[in-house]
Amino acid sequence: MDEKALNNFVFHLGMMEIPTYWKATCSPEIVIRAGFLTKAQTEWWKGLILKGMSQFFYENKIDFTSDDFLSVLNNPSVEAPPLGISSMELKDRYLIPMGGGKDSIVTLEKIKERGESINCFLLNPGKTQKKVLNAAGIKNPVVAERSIDPLLLKLNREGYLNGHTPFTAVLHFLGVFCGVLFDYKNIAFSNEKSADEGNAVYLGKEVNHQYAKSSEFEKEFKDYCRKYLTKNARSFSFLRKYTELQISRTFVDYPKYFPAFSSCNVGLKTGERWCGNCPKCLFVYASLYPYLDKKELMKIFGKDIFENKKLLPVMKGLIGRGKHKPLECVGTYKESCSAFDMGLAKATKKGEIPYLLKKYHEIKRTGK
Repeated sequence: MDEKALNNFVFHLGMMEIPTYWKATCSPEIVIRAGFLTKAQTEWWKGLILKGMSQFFYENKIDFTSDDFLSVLNNPSVEAPPLGISSMELKDRYLIPMGGGKDSIVTLEKIKERGESINCFLLNPGKTQKKVLNAAGIKNPVVAERSIDPLLLKLNREGYLNGHTPFTAVLHFLGVFCGVLFDYKNIAFSNEKSADEGNAVYLGKEVNHQYAKSSEFEKEFKDYCRKYLTKNARSFSFLRKYTELQISRTFVDYPKYFPAFSSCNVGLKTGERWCGNCPKCLFVYASLYPYLDKKELMKIFGKDIFENKKLLPVMKGLIGRGKHKPLECVGTYKESCSAFDMGLAKATKKGEIPYLLKKYHEIKRTGK
């Protein structure tokens, strides 16, 4: 790779780490000292921070709406260098970011069925991702490692601000970089149509936990990538036109992944596949329930999540009866209602209605 292009990619990876560290203090100024941004780039990065950090502002009760809340500035002593845009020709094959959940598995299998040349890209892979790769027969994935500065973790423990950042945006920049490094033209993400629905409204602005998975960000990143990073790599979501429920319906056609996959973020930290107590576990369980028998569900989740009474407030949030939609990667309100409707119909037919489906039926019947 041309040295200027390499330095430009590395600079952008550094830029994409800004939200992770900036959030500790929310400084009103971000000064770029390791490179140079045009006015258009400056506005792009400011927009990403303000939209991608909306959940962080919401949860920390921060007013981010004033014009002087954040400025992104160049170091005045640095002159604008020529852009190091990569012009390398790339092989028409697919690099698939693999998180270990059902969405990326569906992307992998569908592209494989088309006869395309594929590989997977992983960041700090854990046991789940390795099991999924083994089931998929992927032998030599592209693996990147990322670590957080221990000082930031120390500050968090001391009470400095912490919260959600647009992590999928990190994967977009890193994915394109790896695509160019390892000769893959297509970086195929697995972000679905459902990611476009927000979770709440705060100070008149939409809060979307999945902003960096939304079609809005995907389009903005494509444009930015083409102008400032590489003319030949293509980053896109293979599942953009599908809903979470459609993806779940497709996923059940690949039972070899049932013992391996997981979508539970709590479980990633605790070492469990499914914690059984979070919004993600409930939504994934509800979306698979209409398509799998109880025996298969028990093999996957280890418990009947619909019998967890503590999840009643979470269910209400999923179907639009709570304060807001859970701040997690879950489907739309409409999809959640559809999943519970189908689950209720199935359970009623079998004559065994679990707790949460009974409560869902009551809510539908009484409106309370």
